[in-house]
Amino acid sequence: MDSPLAAALLLANAAFNVLAWPTFLRRVLRDPRARDASGTATRFLMVHIVLVSIALLLALASAIAAIVLLKA
Repeated sequence: MDSPLAAALLLANAAFNVLAWPTFLRRVLRDPRARDASGTATRFLMVHIVLVSIALLLALASAIAAIVLLKA
C-alpha cells in the first residue's frame, strides 16, 4: 500500500473517532441509565467511558502513525 494512501486512511480514522465518539459520550451522559438514584455513576456509564477513551487513544495512535508515514 502506498504510504500517502495509508496515511490518509489513518488520518480519516483519527478524524472520525475524534468527531463521533465525544458526541456519543454526551448522549450517554444524558441517558437515565448513566446514574443511579443517588447520582452515582453506573456500570453502563463506566463501560461507555472506557470505550470512548480507547477509541480516542486509537485515534491518537492513528494520527501519530500517519505523521510517521508521511515523514518517511
